[in-house]
Order: sequence, then structure tokens, then C-alpha cells
Amino acid sequence: MIKSIETVLSCNQLKKSFSSQSGNGSRLEVLTDVNLKVRKAEIAAIVGSSGCGKSTLLHILGGLDKPDSGEVWWGDQAVHKMKPDYIAEFRNKRIGFVFQFHHLLPEFTALENVMMPALIGGAGKKDAEKRAAELLERFGLSERLDHRPSKLSGGEQQRVSMARALTNRPPVILADEPTGNLDEGNTDSILSLLLELRKTENVSIVLITHEKEIANRCDTIYTLQNGVLV
Repeated sequence: MIKSIETVLSCNQLKKSFSSQSGNGSRLEVLTDVNLKVRKAEIAAIVGSSGCGKSTLLHILGGLDKPDSGEVWWGDQAVHKMKPDYIAEFRNKRIGFVFQFHHLLPEFTALENVMMPALIGGAGKKDAEKRAAELLERFGLSERLDHRPSKLSGGEQQRVSMARALTNRPPVILADEPTGNLDEGNTDSILSLLLELRKTENVSIVLITHEKEIANRCDTIYTLQNGVLV
């Protein structure tokens, strides 16, 4: 099954449920029939109420979780069929993640955090360091290369995580509430950087957000409601 060259990420008829906490053996359906297509250099926002399954959907798209049924395609590659050892390598080289809580490694500097995906992917230290330094400079952090996360502000930590997401030049970035813990000034700065990446890196972005103002600046807005994307 070959997808259109313009479609970099898609999913078809995704379903996902979890065991109910009631203890009676029932299942709670979170995703019931999710279909999505993301085209090259498109920024797609996914909005919805808290607990509706937005993060679950993002994790499935990124290969961090498996659907109960349905398909996830990155170009012509079927993520839902990948074996665990291969999907880890695929995520490293093809997917950029930006999370609400950064997930930076506290014992490493900003430069080392951004270098990590390249080193894991087999790049040489010199090349990884050069790429990381260039990205951090682009995000206005050239004076923070040797700072550990505890010495960075919330906005600076998020910019480091964005630089890390771009290290291996992925075609798509999956961003889960990337401005959720930031003040208004930093929120606008991070969003502007994400929008700029479409031009500078020709990258597509799937953005989970609960803020309509942010969603309205994206190309396409989907609402996840009753397990379906509208």
C-alpha cells in the first residue's frame, strides 16, 4: 500500500481502548475511528477536552504505543507493523518529539542533550556537536551551550527540546502541549519558532494544544471528540 508522496504521515481507522478502573473487566474506548493525513510542510493542530485521548493518539502516531486496530503510515512505511527493535531506530531517525515537560537529561548540558539523538543514531561526535551547536544558535541559545537544564528557564528548556527534536532532520515533529507550562511571552516565542521551522526545515508538525489561539495559527485544526477526529 503506497501513500501519496505529498502525505508524510497518515492513519486509518485507529482504535484504542484501556481497561476500566471499575474492576469489572470493561474497556474504556478512547479512540474509536481516527483518520488523519498530514502533508509535507503542513502544521496540523489537534484540540479537544482534557482526557479525550489527544496524547494517546500522538503516542500511537509516533510509535510509542500500539493501536488495538488500524494503520499508521509514515510515507510508505507501516509503523503499526514494525517490530519493537526496529521501531526504536525508526523513531530516532524519522520522528522529532517535543513534550510539555521537556524530558531533558539533567546530568547533561544543553549541547549534549541536543547531540544525543545523533550519537544514538550512529553519527560521529564532531558532526553531532556541530549540528547541535548550529541548532542551539538558531534558537538563541548560543550562550547556553554548557548550561545544564536546571540552569535554564522554562522557555530555554523548551527551545533545547525543540533543537533536540530537529537533530536528525525528521520530516515530522510531534508536539504535545509544547507551551502548556510557559507564560504568554514564551508561548508566543515557541509558537513562532515552530511556525518558522516549516520554512527553514520544510518540516510538518502535528501540534496537540488546548489553546484555540494557538490552533488558529495552524494550517488545519482537528477536534478529537468521542474518539473521532472532526
